[in-house]
Amino acid sequence: MLQIQDNMDILSNLTSRFPTFLLTGIPGLESAQAWISIPFCCLYAIALSGNSMILLVISTQHSLHEPMYYFLSMLSATDLGLTLSTMSTTLGTLWFDAIEVSLDSCIVQMFFLHGFSVMESGVLVSMAFDHYVAICDPLRYTTVLTNSRIIQMSLLVIMRAIILILPLQLLLKPLSFCRINTLSHSYCYHPDVIKLARSDTQANSICGLLALILSTGIDMPCIVLSYILIIRSVLNIASPEEQQKALSTCVSHIGAVAIFYIPLMSLSLVHRYGGSAPKMVHSMMANICLLLPPVLNPIIYSVKAKQIRKAIFCLLPTK
Repeated sequence: MLQIQDNMDILSNLTSRFPTFLLTGIPGLESAQAWISIPFCCLYAIALSGNSMILLVISTQHSLHEPMYYFLSMLSATDLGLTLSTMSTTLGTLWFDAIEVSLDSCIVQMFFLHGFSVMESGVLVSMAFDHYVAICDPLRYTTVLTNSRIIQMSLLVIMRAIILILPLQLLLKPLSFCRINTLSHSYCYHPDVIKLARSDTQANSICGLLALILSTGIDMPCIVLSYILIIRSVLNIASPEEQQKALSTCVSHIGAVAIFYIPLMSLSLVHRYGGSAPKMVHSMMANICLLLPPVLNPIIYSVKAKQIRKAIFCLLPTK
């Protein structure tokens, strides 16, 4: 009986109802973090200004009030959300060595971080559907993608993210953690936090797997299927010039899909199988995964979409 009581005392000393999580900057480069923060700051500035510019030109230019650009504005909004969800902790860690966060703060950050990630995946599927209708059934484009249907699709994307991500965060509250827990990144990431739990996480793992299947597990096959149908439709076009023109409208979206899913899958693989990889690899992969889409999406669409480029030039002050 005395031994059981001693074990309980040890456990209570190890775990805490109010655990503290320590964020990690760039392992092995702590002395250079002030310098490393400069490119990070530039990337955040590019992401914020680029996506804000896309939203501004689409909202102010009536010529861009079309389904394709509505979906692009949704993509920019989710990219802004992703950027803002990690910017404060990442720059705080690199600039001020502000590495301590509470469990509640971690849960809030993970809700927005993973929520916007699921939303971005849903927006990419919506954009793939937009391209499919525009190329495979152009005569019904305006009747299929009406304003009311676009609003319904937007609400569905938001509601799915909330329904999938909220239970994941609520299931973290009952878990036991050590008083001090060191994370692998400069922000709270759900698989990273779960690994530090000192109690049964089976329910969390099942819920996380379901969320993954019902988001990425559905979205990626839908995008692939849409492009199989698009390619089949394009190959039926007799003129090579028309084929090239049809496929060129998809280049920007394919780029957005690649820069979102490839780093995301790479980060998941590093977390699952990269235990022997240096901590610096984990940290750099984590930051690249979240910064690439918000930084590159506005650049890709500004370069490839003539209407967006023209609208941006119209907003710029002229002498």
